[in-house]
Amino acid sequence: MVKTAAFIACLWAAPADACRLALVLAMDVSSSVNAEEDRLQRDGLAAALQAPDVQAAFLSGPDPVAVFVFEWSGRYNQTDLTDWVLIETPTDLRALSEMIATSTRSQDDFPTAMGYALGHAAVRLRAAPGCAKRTIDISGDGENNDGFGPQSAYDAFDFADVTVNGLVINGAEFEAETDLVSFYRDHVIHGPGAFVEIADGFDDYERAMRRKLIREITAQVIGVLTTMEPSEG
Repeated sequence: MVKTAAFIACLWAAPADACRLALVLAMDVSSSVNAEEDRLQRDGLAAALQAPDVQAAFLSGPDPVAVFVFEWSGRYNQTDLTDWVLIETPTDLRALSEMIATSTRSQDDFPTAMGYALGHAAVRLRAAPGCAKRTIDISGDGENNDGFGPQSAYDAFDFADVTVNGLVINGAEFEAETDLVSFYRDHVIHGPGAFVEIADGFDDYERAMRRKLIREITAQVIGVLTTMEPSEG
């Protein structure tokens, strides 16, 4: 297994001003996510990062993509799973995937403080390499129910030129009580070209994440806010 410190030091070898995208991946570990669902997320993200089409997207340009991953739940419960890492080779991507797959959940009994998670992501973006674009990728299975919401985060933190995309995990136990897709579309996604991807339950997380990563990494033209519906892939 690749040691975290050595892996990060190696990835920092590329120049900071030659980065095309700084991408934050924020994973929901609130109390509505059980142990099996949490494992489906970690394994799903790890597998998505190793998928041939995702690897091709990461390595398609002359400049690398910088990635930062953290998990979130309550107001004061954000745990970083990686530092900022640059993806330049298949080996870099494989090592990042292994780090996610072997990570363990930090807590499982806190509510959904999405505004705080977005604030954490905004702060971590300050330490990102000098990339041409900045994107936050936040996934979850429920609406904000703790502390300030997404709009307050956008008002309080620096989100200038930052795109926030959402991955809705439908099929949670509270789905009948809320329209999660509308919540993400109306209150969560933010910035130029923002969109919502939909996973049909945690079993579909890998497919949805794979499709979402490809769109984020290969985006060339910034357009209006759109919502992506699930499709075969």
